[in-house]
Amino acid sequence: MIEVSVNDRLGKKLKVKCLQSDTVGDLKKVIALQIGTAPDKLVLKKGHQVYKDHITLDDYEVHNGFNFELYYG
Repeated sequence: MIEVSVNDRLGKKLKVKCLQSDTVGDLKKVIALQIGTAPDKLVLKKGHQVYKDHITLDDYEVHNGFNFELYYG
């Protein structure tokens, strides 16, 4: 189990526990439950990289302590 950070730069900072075998879509569902927004409205980025819903966190080499930027789309 890993813990990743999510920051929307509007004051919301979350720490979310997930598995490396989870997809980005699964992670978005967990984040959506915590902030009360639909998961299809969330966009996870890091720099210019946009993370696709069907790819696992392990494939993206997301590790413990990874920081995502959260945008609302």
